Amino acid sequence: RVKSKYHMEQAAIGGHPIARHNLGCIECNLDGEVNGNIERAKRHLIIAAVQGYDLSMKMLLAMFKEGLVSKDDLAAALRANQAAVDATKSPQRDAAEEYDQYSC
Repeated sequence: RVKSKYHMEQAAIGGHPIARHNLGCIECNLDGEVNGNIERAKRHLIIAAVQGYDLSMKMLLAMFKEGLVSKDDLAAALRANQAAVDATKSPQRDAAEEYDQYSC
């Protein structure tokens, strides 16, 4: 487990949003342990959301509903997430997505 966390940290440092999200989940201790580091988890999830990873945004929303994330943090993450998603839009991607819909 320690080795896998190390490799996820290295991937997160390299800019991989899913690794960052997974680190957030590890810090929350979603495996049932009680003593999670919520602040570190929140930071990891916000960074992944800013990189455009939607699952982190959903998790932040769930944490907001539990009272673990402030409204300001959630709003800032949502704006940054939307900006990242908008930055990846292009006519070529739209054409490829349309092509995939009609192909077998």
